[in-house]
Order: sequence, then C-alpha cells, then structure tokens
Amino acid sequence: MNVLGIMSGTSIDGVDYALCRIGAGTPRLLKLWPVRFPKALRQRLHAAAKGETGCHEVAQLHHDLGRFYARHATGHSSLRIDLVGLHGQTVFHQAVGPAPATLQLGEPAYLTEGLRVPVVSNFRVADLAAGGQGAPLATALHVEVFGRRGRHVCVNNLGGISNVTSIDWRRGATPKVRAFDTGPANVLIDLAVREFTGGKRQLDRDGALARRGRVDEEMLAEWLDHPFFRKRPPKSTGRELFGEAFFHGILPKLRRRKRGLHDGLATLTEFTARSIALNCRLHLPASPDEVILCGGGAANSWLVERIQSAVREETGCRRVIDCTTLGWPRQAIEPAAFALLAWRRWQEMAGNLPETTGARRAVLLGQITETDPRRLSPGGRNQRALTRKKS
Repeated sequence: MNVLGIMSGTSIDGVDYALCRIGAGTPRLLKLWPVRFPKALRQRLHAAAKGETGCHEVAQLHHDLGRFYARHATGHSSLRIDLVGLHGQTVFHQAVGPAPATLQLGEPAYLTEGLRVPVVSNFRVADLAAGGQGAPLATALHVEVFGRRGRHVCVNNLGGISNVTSIDWRRGATPKVRAFDTGPANVLIDLAVREFTGGKRQLDRDGALARRGRVDEEMLAEWLDHPFFRKRPPKSTGRELFGEAFFHGILPKLRRRKRGLHDGLATLTEFTARSIALNCRLHLPASPDEVILCGGGAANSWLVERIQSAVREETGCRRVIDCTTLGWPRQAIEPAAFALLAWRRWQEMAGNLPETTGARRAVLLGQITETDPRRLSPGGRNQRALTRKKS
C-alpha cells in the first residue's frame, strides 16, 4: 500500500507529509513535502496549546486544521494514495496522574473526502485507555528502519520535545527496545528566540545565535535538577511541562542575571543537549554503539555539536550521526512512523509497545474514518458484519 503519513509536532511550526510504500511492515519513502503554518493559524494553535482558547474556538480550529491538512494533501493528486495516517496537532498531553488526557486537533473527514481514501487518526487514546502514556509511538518505525543485529542503536528525535528509542540487538533473535521522552528539544529554544527578538525570528537557524553566547552553569544545574529527568521510563512529556509555563518561570531570573538573546539561547541549547545525555546515562541498559539524530533539531549544527559532546561525556558513545547519512531525511521519520501505524491499524495489528508506553497490553491504535461503504478493511470486522447481514 501507498500510505501518506501526516505529522505536525510540538514545535507547532508546520506539517510534514511523507508518502511511504509499505509491504510486510517495512516502509520505503516515496515522497516528502513540508508545509509551514500560516502566521494566523500558528498563533491560534499556540494559544490553544497554552490553554488560552475557549471550547468554541477549539472546535473551529479542529475543523480549520482538518481542511488545511486536506488542502495540502490533495494538491498532490498525481500520487497514488491508498491510506492516510494523521497524527494531528497536539494541544494537550498530560499522560500521568489520576485522570490522564491527550488531545490532537485536525478533523480527518476532510482528508477522507478530499482524497477518497480511509484515514486513521487519534492514535494515542487507545494506549492511554490501556494504562499507557500514549507515547512514544514512533518506536515501531525506529526498530524497522534503524535496528541492526549485533549492535545497540539509539534513535533520538529532536522535535519540540526530544524522545529516544534504544534498540539493543546485541543478543537474541529480537531486539530489546526501550523508548521514552527525555525532555525539551527545540521548544524552549524557539520560545526564547521569539521572546528575545520580539517575534521577529521564530528559530535559531543553525544555532548561529547560541554559538555567540556563554552558558550560565548555575542556571543550567538548577534546570537539570528537574525530577522528570530522573524519573524511570516509561515516561512522556510535552509543552505542559517544558513549554510556556517553564520558560516564563525561568525568564525573570535570566533577565536578572543579564542573560539576553545569546547567553539565554546558549544556556537553553546546552540544557537540551545535557538533558538528553543525562537520560541516556540514567535510563539506557548500556552505552549505545551509535546515536542517530532525526527531526528538525538535527538541522541545528550547534545543538548537534553540543549533543555529541554531552553524550560522549555521559555515556562514552563517540558515534553520533544524522539519519540523512542512512538515506532518511530528518523530517521524514515522524510522518513515516504514523504511516506505518496507519498501515498496522488497517491490517488489524497492534501498534503500541507496552514495554515502552507502560500500557497493560498491546492494542490497536487509531480510529478509521471512512465514507465509502464499498471500501472496507480486508478481513476486518466491518467486512464480516456486512457478509452476515447480506446472508
């Protein structure tokens, strides 16, 4: 099948579309195209993620975003698409506590109608209902694409939030897998850029601004003392913990210590690098043979340098590489992961790994939106029910 994966991440800057050919569970990338959010839509999504939006606006945003996803998918009508996996835009993810909840916006019916194919969406809730944290979910793709017999490989995705997948295949017929969020990647860096430039810039391109600053080691040590980093996996996080509230909590002290644009970004970039390395040392079963970086943050060469240095110091691993060297564009990994999860849902195969999400059992991930009654899951419950009804 040709499956289109659609992913917009915690950074809330745009959408990545990845069309994959999937047979026997192994994806092959056919085409990748990114789309930036228009300024007005981006601002509305940020407001929703900060909890500043009422329920009427959230409902409107859910549909406006669904139409946006569909418009930029149907613009590639020359491509054959059989199925879509839509992650949607996370505006709330609180996976721990007595009443966990998660919400991804983007109505899938517009994609179904525009492309005339089934759409799988709302992937996280089934895992959450089974006692898991609804994350991380890209693990299956990481294992399929980057797992190597005889080696311990770690895949580190640098989106708004950083997550790592440890694939330890040094022994046995199947690898031992552990995956978890490590904390912030780009989210705090992007917030600082917007704050210190008055909104004139959205990101620190290639780390050029952070390179010119000095790290405030005192503040860095204080941030690294956050209990999330020492919490044992399974664990996940989001903007609720390392987003606007965290940034505006540290901003007054940054100003008091006269840490402006360059020093602030240098310190926050180092915070991302060292928190990743600290998590690797504390929570991986052993030092990895190599770390593979992907996601938008992998394009920030200064952040990559700091991660290489921190990982080497904390774990002894000296091989930190970019996924592009293995034939996968940085921005393709996450949407391809949801293409694979959509394919697994269509084949009625479980999509979560309970040992990584904390769920009680493996479950089907995602809900199918389908408007054509003639096109039903092969061998699925709908097909059997229709057969019984006809007979």
